[in-house]
Formats: sequence, C-alpha cells, structure tokens
Amino acid sequence: MNIKFDKTIKNKHFEYITDNTSDIKENTLFLKTTQNSKYFDKLEKKPTYITPKELIELWQLQDIKVVGVTGTNGKTTVTAGIYSLLLDLGYKVGLQGTRGVFANDTKIVDKSMTTPSILETLYNMKLTKEHECEYFIMEVSSHAIDQDRIEGINFALKVHTNVTSDHLDYHKTVEEYRRVKSLFFADESLKLLNKDDIKHITYNITNAQSYGIDEPATLKVQAYSLLNGIVAGVKYMNEEATFSSPMVGLFNLSNLLAAIGSVKILTQRPLQEICDKVENFGGVAGRMQVVSQNPLVIVDFAHTDDGMYQVLNSIKDKDIVVVFGAGGNRDKAKRPRMGAVAGRFAKKIYVTSDNPRDEVPEQILEDILVGLRGKENVVATPDRKLAIKMALEDLKDDEVLLILGKGDETYQEIKGVKHPFDDREVVRELLTTS
Repeated sequence: MNIKFDKTIKNKHFEYITDNTSDIKENTLFLKTTQNSKYFDKLEKKPTYITPKELIELWQLQDIKVVGVTGTNGKTTVTAGIYSLLLDLGYKVGLQGTRGVFANDTKIVDKSMTTPSILETLYNMKLTKEHECEYFIMEVSSHAIDQDRIEGINFALKVHTNVTSDHLDYHKTVEEYRRVKSLFFADESLKLLNKDDIKHITYNITNAQSYGIDEPATLKVQAYSLLNGIVAGVKYMNEEATFSSPMVGLFNLSNLLAAIGSVKILTQRPLQEICDKVENFGGVAGRMQVVSQNPLVIVDFAHTDDGMYQVLNSIKDKDIVVVFGAGGNRDKAKRPRMGAVAGRFAKKIYVTSDNPRDEVPEQILEDILVGLRGKENVVATPDRKLAIKMALEDLKDDEVLLILGKGDETYQEIKGVKHPFDDREVVRELLTTS
C-alpha cells in the first residue's frame, strides 16, 4: 500500500492510506483519528475507515518496542543516545525525530516534524520493521500529546527529560504546557523520569523509575567530572559502573543518564556493559557541535531561555561570545528572558534573526533587547550572516563563540520561504575567506 496524505480533499485534517494514489475511489481507506474524526463525521458519503490501533494490527507492528521521549530540551540527544547504545549492543533499532527516520544506522526518511501525524509515525514504524528493527525510538512533542498524534501506540518505555517553558504561543500558559506534558505519564506504562526536574510534572507512580545527578534516584550519579568531556560513576540498584564521553556540559550528563537508564530498563544488560558503549556516542549534529577548534566556535540548537541557560552555564568558566535570535510566530514571552540569560553569561552579545517567519525581524530583536537593557557590548542586526561575521572578526584567542538557535537546520524561514542557511557552513566559509 502507498501512503497518500490529503492534498485533494479540501480539509487537510484528513489522512488516509490507499492503493490508488489518484482521487478518492471506492477502495480508499481512511485512517480515522481523534484529531480528524469531527471532520470525517461531516462527510456525506463515508468511506471505509480504519483506526490507528487497527492499522497497527494490520501492519503487524505490535511486537516493536516503542520508546517515547518528551521534554522541553534534550529529546533529540536522548533519543539518539538510546539508539546509539542499542545499536552498539547488537540490537536492530529505528529512530524517528527532528533529524528524520533511521533504521540500523541508515537514514530512510528525511527531516520532518518532531512528532509527525500518527499515519506517518505508523508508516515509519512499518519501514523500520521491514529493516527487522525490534526497537523504535521516537521524540514526543507537547503538540503531539495534546492533539493525540500518538494514539494507539503502546509504549514500552516513556522518558522525561525536563519541562520548563516552551510553545506558549500554542499552550498559552506554563501551567497548561506542564499539564499536557504530564498527560504522557498518567498511565501505568514503564517510565523513566528526571528526578532533578520531577517537580515540574505529575505522573502515575506505577512502574516509574528515575535518574538524577543531584536528587536520589534509581539511576544515580555518584561522582563526575566535566573537564575535557564527561566522566562519571553511576549506580543502578546494586550495580555500579563508570563511563566517559566526549560530550560537554552538565545537561549532557543528564541526557546520557536518561539514555543509559532507558537501555538498562529495556534490555537488563549489565550496567557496565552499557556504560562501555557511551564513549562511542559523540552527540548529535547541531547540538554543542564544535565547528572550529581555533578559533573555538560551537553551534547549538538551544532556542529557549532554559536551553540557553543549560548551554551557557556548561561553559561559564570561559569568556563567552554569543550569537542568537528567536523564532517568529512563536512564544513571544520567552524573548526578553533569552536576552537576560545571554546577558548573564556572555561577554559580547550579537542579537540577530533566527527564523522570523511572518514577523518583522526588527521587532523580534526589540523584544529580545528588553532583557538586555543596560548591558554593554550588545550588537543587534537582522542579518544573521553579518552577525556571525562580526562576532568572528572580533573574537579573541581566549574567547569561545556560541551560535545558538538553529543547530543543524539548513535553512532560514522568511515570509513562508525557506532560504538556504546553515550556521556551520557560514562559519566555515567565513573562516576560509578571512
């Protein structure tokens, strides 16, 4: 069967599967979901339909162990970490997220939404099953939880990274955002929760385990060092182990704990055997990615005030120069907070455009600058390439340049058009021509 997404029906909420990719005919089979049922019910002529649960049975996806990871920050790194560890331990694994869909170290679908429609997710599961994958690791966004884009999926494990503040353009309040995130952990599924952040969610205690750096947890850090990467000693129940990683930052120690704990729960392999594989995982492109060593330039996806805090705090012992902006058509309340975080840690600050989308770039900059009032060494320009160029030209030997917000994105969205733009390539180009 081919997947056909609604491009011929007036209401785009419909999705269906069909063996005829022309217009709707008698053999059209609709996937009726919680999200589209109210539109489906208005159809005068009802086509044959199937539910997500029935589609899972039809495609025989019941045996795939699905792991869902949700949180404000860390989803991409944690899912990639679980995927990497399982692969290194000899399992066949699929991965779905913002970077696309992978099966056993091969990319099979290009980038998409964090959590696409339920039809796309189930189809991606089907593709990974055709690659004989026994695990399917996926990011779960707050939008997907609220819109029930994960209906019918029986999760083998649900993982919580952290819940701060994001997507208030959609959820309106922090309280509503946290309520929606908490819905993911309301059932009796196996759960792995961040004990250092657990006060921000509610959850069903049944089958809940935890990980933590500061707080007592099922998987607990006993000692750690963040010099020249990460080295840590951990304890799970009565097992103790150590691991090392080339990744940097306290937040990445937490991300690695989530990945290690998940793999331990899923496989019950010896803790040290799992930890021995950690050093093979170098992180995710666009997440604390070192683009240049001399000068030291790092690109990261941090696009919230909490994400910026975690990144900048992780290298606060260095003289920081930061280039960042804020996305248009998104939560405006976080913009001055992002400015304030930059002002707290950075020696020099370049405020610029991220993806302005339909907003006026200069207005976004003004919103950010509210949080930087009275701060010296602040430059604002909507031209992102110019901001990076100025930052590089004024960068001293003892400083580190962080370019935040876009990570591994390869475009800049302006007025509905995605223009080619990659922070990493811009840095390399400017360093080559300087």
